[in-house]
Amino acid sequence: MSLLDHKKHLLVLFASPNSHSCTRMLLEAFLREFKEQNDWQIKEIDTYTLAPKPCIGCRACAKKEGCAFPDLDGFDKDFRRADLVVVASPVYNASFPAPFKALLDRTQRYFEARFSLGQKRPIKKHRDAVLLLTMGREEDFPVEVTAHQLERSFSVMNTTLRGCAVWGGTDLGRQNLGAAQQKARAIALEILGKM
Repeated sequence: MSLLDHKKHLLVLFASPNSHSCTRMLLEAFLREFKEQNDWQIKEIDTYTLAPKPCIGCRACAKKEGCAFPDLDGFDKDFRRADLVVVASPVYNASFPAPFKALLDRTQRYFEARFSLGQKRPIKKHRDAVLLLTMGREEDFPVEVTAHQLERSFSVMNTTLRGCAVWGGTDLGRQNLGAAQQKARAIALEILGKM
């Protein structure tokens, strides 16, 4: 058994098209605490690189566990293994960018496993999740929308959204960055204190 087998798994779903963006700065503030711990393995999935196919409503997942498209099989494996999931995303039109939204739509496979195939828990292992959002304006509605979308998807994925840090007003520069980074760090410390 390797040393990696003993580590906890943190899965980052990075939903920004820009690798050095405001979203990255907020994510790094959160991850700093985990990187200082020696017992966490961090894996990041860039949803723009992953480029999930959109759900086509074919209902293949209602007949057999899985999806007609194999492009998210790796994501499924990583998600099932994760002890903690972090969604780091900018806000586009009061929601998530298209690649991440496509990934969320494809979680229909877990709803079908639960309700059409009768699996009480399509994903056995429980995990917590954190939402890190960046947006040009400061407003509550996009936070409510994105958190609600995650909570709906996570409801059949044995995952609980435990916290949200928001860097609002990025169009104004970095004036709100410090407070957002402090919130992200506080959520990280709270989670580490419980695990």
